[in-house]
Amino acid sequence: MRNGVTRISSSRTFYTQNNGLILLGMAGLVMISALAGICLGSVQLSPAEVFNAIMSGESTPNGRIVYCIRLPRVLGSLLAGSALALSGAIIQAVLGNPLASPGVIGVNAGAGFFTVLCSALFPAAVSWLPAAAFLGAFAAVAAVYLIARKTGASKMTIVLAGVAISSLFSAGTDTITELFPETLSGINSFKIGGMNNVTLEKLTPAWLIIAVGITAALLMSHEIDLISLGDKTAFTLGMNVRAVRLALLITAAALAGAAVSFTGVLGFVGLIIPHICGRIIGFDSRVKLPACVLCGAAFVTLCDIISRTLFSPSEISLGIVISYIGVPFFIYLLLKKRGGKHRA
Repeated sequence: MRNGVTRISSSRTFYTQNNGLILLGMAGLVMISALAGICLGSVQLSPAEVFNAIMSGESTPNGRIVYCIRLPRVLGSLLAGSALALSGAIIQAVLGNPLASPGVIGVNAGAGFFTVLCSALFPAAVSWLPAAAFLGAFAAVAAVYLIARKTGASKMTIVLAGVAISSLFSAGTDTITELFPETLSGINSFKIGGMNNVTLEKLTPAWLIIAVGITAALLMSHEIDLISLGDKTAFTLGMNVRAVRLALLITAAALAGAAVSFTGVLGFVGLIIPHICGRIIGFDSRVKLPACVLCGAAFVTLCDIISRTLFSPSEISLGIVISYIGVPFFIYLLLKKRGGKHRA
């Protein structure tokens, strides 16, 4: 426990001088990736052409490309990346498991199942999808937490429980797909995850939830640091552990659910980004959480650019690109944790 306190305090001391510059650099990366996302594609546009298209509106061909295709994709990538990365950072702190993430422990699968269920039963109720995704995400994270709570599970068992929960929700999604094949004709692209069908209308219900979730998480950064030290330490420092944990799980579920409602099931973002940010900027949540928001936004936007330009004019799904990066990273973390255990 003392090592955890030392880790946080030392990271705050060591990184304080550079935090502003690091976050500024990450913000610059977000702006560059967003501009590249609007310029690059099957039709290449220069920054000047993008500016003229924005000024002319949808009356020109370039204007229609920017407003109807590129802009929704870039905004969706920025929102989804920031939400999933921040959700992963929160879940890792609450469960005390660096291998936990919305994709690994079934949060994305739960959100996807409830989204598909809502789409099948109420096909016209598009505005309900973020709420349905939130319910599914919260059901998944609550199930994993209860399993850990009841069994006193190890960190690896939590991951295995998450895999089981994810498989259960995925089976439910497949069942609904077979029962409502006509209603869910685009379910395959949803299960892989991507920005192909994202529109500004689909982002309208979700962006507000993500904005509120990011704000809530940043305001609770101190509580996240305390709860990551363990329940006993947090309690002795005056925290209402159960209430804070519930609030954090709700926030994480809202972020992941809102993202899944318009992107489909994207994995590994919430696993990769918190680890990278922790290495770059330290473990102090006051700076790590904003870093996750910025890095997650840039990462998903850059992956989306790769998905639509690597084999242009053909396009591969965003979820496939992220999986090619995420799976080796996850294996690396497993081997690193196992190696660290042996050395101990």
